[in-house]
Amino acid sequence: MSQQTSALQRFKNFKPGSTLVMLIVVLVWLMPTIGLLVTAFRTQSDSVHTGWWTGVLDPFHQHWTLSAFEGVFSSTWNLGPAFFATVAIAVPATILPITFAAFAAYGFTFLEFKGREVWFSMIIGLMVVPLQAAIVAILQMFVALDKWLMTIPGNEYGDFHLSGEYPAGWIVHSAFAMPLAVYILRNYMMTLPHALIEAARIDGASHFQIFWRLIIPMSVPALASFAIFQFLWVWNDYFIAFMFVGNHTVMTYQILSMLGQHGEGWQIVMAGCLISVLVPLTVFFSLQRYFVRGLTAGSVK
Repeated sequence: MSQQTSALQRFKNFKPGSTLVMLIVVLVWLMPTIGLLVTAFRTQSDSVHTGWWTGVLDPFHQHWTLSAFEGVFSSTWNLGPAFFATVAIAVPATILPITFAAFAAYGFTFLEFKGREVWFSMIIGLMVVPLQAAIVAILQMFVALDKWLMTIPGNEYGDFHLSGEYPAGWIVHSAFAMPLAVYILRNYMMTLPHALIEAARIDGASHFQIFWRLIIPMSVPALASFAIFQFLWVWNDYFIAFMFVGNHTVMTYQILSMLGQHGEGWQIVMAGCLISVLVPLTVFFSLQRYFVRGLTAGSVK
């Protein structure tokens, strides 16, 4: 009886107009992805002479092939090293800002010190500073750091340097991600039960123990939601990787070079894009159950 009532209630709440609009929006949103998927499995001739929608409307008269994926990993393009270079940048550049921002958010939430709100407001204010506005100053900073590193005994020839290497990308990505990370994590930590924190202090727990044993396990939704944002940003980044990690070719740069001088490699580009998209999709769907909860925490506190 309850199942019938529930089904009847769902039928009454069904709004065909809203459903139709949502289906149209979803279809329009998916069209680029569908075009990417179809083009990746077509031949070069079909990709050049007809649009991807031809493959959808007339699939049985198309020449489907996996040659584009073979070309992506061939000796000509060799996407493998670029894939691992992107992973080497994205993973540390996601972990580092989360780690430091979690410590900072804990301090701004549970510690009392002079000027706490002022310092927090200054950090949040940095969110409006675009990377492009600071690019010259950052490049000059790395040049100065490399010169200083050359003064270290044993490094006179600059064998160890930052410019063009992975640490430069980690530092820049982490620095510009910190304000948003602190903001998200602090808002979430403010919703945690302060009585539990006080009870842990009465039991003799240190700040370090409270942070690792209580705050971090309870803040997993916020940590996961920011991890999604940060990982997607770093994975799809072209500008920072090109300017600061020039010694290592990343996916975005390698995929761009696949297009060719006259745009004759669309199917190769789409195959590379499809491979590149799989990793962010995996990260998002594996962490999506924390996404909304982490972002909305503290919004109506």
